[in-house]
Amino acid sequence: MKQIVVVIGDRLGKGQKVAAGVEAAGGKAIVIPGVAADMKLGDIMNAEQGDIGISFCGSGGAGAITAQNKYGYKVRHGMRSIEEGETAIKDGCTVLGFGFMDKEELGERLVKAFNKKYGNA
Repeated sequence: MKQIVVVIGDRLGKGQKVAAGVEAAGGKAIVIPGVAADMKLGDIMNAEQGDIGISFCGSGGAGAITAQNKYGYKVRHGMRSIEEGETAIKDGCTVLGFGFMDKEELGERLVKAFNKKYGNA
């Protein structure tokens, strides 16, 4: 089974809880360090060949839209729930923009949704 690579960029430099959930589900988490990390999401996803990118900021859009514009990733942004993220993955999105939501459950469920969609379970 291929290990899913999830890149996490948080406007406030967080993301450690989501990373723990990603790893609990068998994925590899890359947390971009520092404030405004969300704006580097596309660059790090591209460099690390990430499967999923998660951007966190107040609006849930800035880093995701930047990744889409620069690299053409399919994006859904402005999300406020785990279920919205799971649906976005089902719809083929690879970059997900959320309001601040650093929860283990989010990372775990997104990896499971990705594995289910792409038959990687």
